[in-house]
Amino acid sequence: MRIAYSVTTVLLLTGSAIALVTGNPVTAQTAVSVSQSGLVPAGAPTSFADLAEKLQPAVVNIATKQKVPFAIRTNPFTGERTPVEREQSSGGSGFIISADGYIVTNNHVIASGPLLDKEVDSVTVKLFNGKEYDAEIIGRDPSSDVAVIKIKAANLPFVTMGSSKESRVGDWVVAIGNPLGLGSTVTAGIVSALQRNIGVGGAYDRFIQTDTAINPGNSGGPLFNLKGEVIGINNRLIGPNGANIGVGFAIPAEEAKTVVDTLRSGAKVERGYLGIGIRPVAETDAEALGLDKDRGEIVTSLVAGQAGDKAGLKEDDVVLKVNGQAVTPERTLSFIVANTKPGTKIPLEILREGQPRTIQVVVGERPPENEIVQSQFNPEEEKDFEGDSSSDEAKILRDAFGFSVIPITPQIARILRVPAETKGVIIDIAGVGSAAAAGMRRGDIIVSASYKPISSSGELVAALNEAKRLKRTAMFLGVKRGNTPARNISIPIGE
Repeated sequence: MRIAYSVTTVLLLTGSAIALVTGNPVTAQTAVSVSQSGLVPAGAPTSFADLAEKLQPAVVNIATKQKVPFAIRTNPFTGERTPVEREQSSGGSGFIISADGYIVTNNHVIASGPLLDKEVDSVTVKLFNGKEYDAEIIGRDPSSDVAVIKIKAANLPFVTMGSSKESRVGDWVVAIGNPLGLGSTVTAGIVSALQRNIGVGGAYDRFIQTDTAINPGNSGGPLFNLKGEVIGINNRLIGPNGANIGVGFAIPAEEAKTVVDTLRSGAKVERGYLGIGIRPVAETDAEALGLDKDRGEIVTSLVAGQAGDKAGLKEDDVVLKVNGQAVTPERTLSFIVANTKPGTKIPLEILREGQPRTIQVVVGERPPENEIVQSQFNPEEEKDFEGDSSSDEAKILRDAFGFSVIPITPQIARILRVPAETKGVIIDIAGVGSAAAAGMRRGDIIVSASYKPISSSGELVAALNEAKRLKRTAMFLGVKRGNTPARNISIPIGE
């Protein structure tokens, strides 16, 4: 999973700046003395060897396989077209939480598809001692990116899920996993930040930030404190081309544990939902409304029939508090609502046309992520690749044409004002590739590839791979915009 980032260089001029402002030079002689003995606790580790020796046997390597479209085979006599698939391998890490083989990992380790909503074909778990087992997927939760799998084994070493609530910035932490396919690897660092909001939205955008080396393949592996408790599930990093630069993120164990327990019991994870589009209150908005900076979120859209619509919320309402909790960048509206049990009646304190009001709303149940994406589809919205899926199909299309696609649903068909039975795929993110250069944009419908009808991203990828097999450097895409007739556009194929 990728997120946008920027790096700013800050010169270390603090001491000089203070001297210029106060007129009193700051020197080592005038600085307040700090006892170094108080900064280095007696229990600071000189080695993590004993800890690693105890914990490594409970951390596993997870390998997955799935079939993906590769090309299309055409029968020369009947003209029948059948997809040709190939097997693709991937993997990550996980950790055993019970002696009878329950294992926690990330959903994206064992899932595929544009929204990571499909299970892979097979999952194999390799233990630290080299033994391998086929694993069963017990449950997955794409929203929190947590999954539980199980192997048939007994008397396994396991670890305990603890909590990051007692952790402090600067505490030592240890990550164990299988980065870059190297096998069991131990890295150590510190907690860089807690409850970090990194802008991915939803109920679980609160991460432990750490400088512990985390690389591709560490996903789903544990982040330990020095007691040997799992305080986080390693999940993502920020870095150029996926390389570690000391900015990694882990899902807090106390938030994941509720999901793990629910999945392990076979129950469904429920989250609150209002069915509204929102944006933060910008600084100029706050000035115009007389609000404090970083307070509140503005309603930009409503899904008909969902909780927000039923309660009477309107576009441009400013939501200031949810059930008595202030809406801030640290505690967003999405975070508060998603962690509220569906069916609960709560007050929303809002501003409507500058006037304070309180609205009672009965929280709905959050639908699957693909339904949310479709309900919020806006062909006029400007989007880039931030947060785009890292699935194989998405990457192939992005590399070749610079866009990503989603299926047509009756809801999207209504938005685009096309017949519900329209076949094809919708350009979700136009990007800056060859398709965008040819004038294609978000909301265009791709109905054919190389003159053959398509109805899924897999069929589009298969047609692309067939064109590559034939050493074509461009291919025709049949494109509809609204109810206009489809036209074939020749699109160069990117490298």
